Amino acid sequence: MYVVKSQLSEADLKTVSAALQGALVDLVDLSLVGKQIHWNVVGPRFRSIHLHLDEVVATVRKHSDTVAERAATLGVSPDGRTGTVAEQSVVDPAPGGWIKDTDAVAALVTTLGAMITRMRERVETTAEADQVSHDIFIAITADLEKHHWMFQAENG
Repeated sequence: MYVVKSQLSEADLKTVSAALQGALVDLVDLSLVGKQIHWNVVGPRFRSIHLHLDEVVATVRKHSDTVAERAATLGVSPDGRTGTVAEQSVVDPAPGGWIKDTDAVAALVTTLGAMITRMRERVETTAEADQVSHDIFIAITADLEKHHWMFQAENG
């Protein structure tokens, strides 16, 4: 059932909707990973990492809403249910238990780096299909890269 009809061609809509759904799953899962580490980080740099993780989570939650609403705007039902995220996510899971501050930073550098790679692929795949979604992926990538840089500098 289509309640909203997109102006994109079927081929472009297929490309864009796949990119949006993949990004939604990535962003929802990253928010969960960020909170898990946020609650369990320990060590001398606890406070700065704890607070930075709140910033990361706020950023990805904002972007997940933008991505989901873009999908809905195009007539595609976004799926951020826990089962979908668990089944489709390729985000590395957060370590269990307490996590040393240096290990937390290393995990975030790796996770953000992998996510940036996937977002850049989405930037490429949507460039011709839908410039609005393309711009959304550029903005997400820029924000993730900023957090990636800051976490890399933590362990510099």
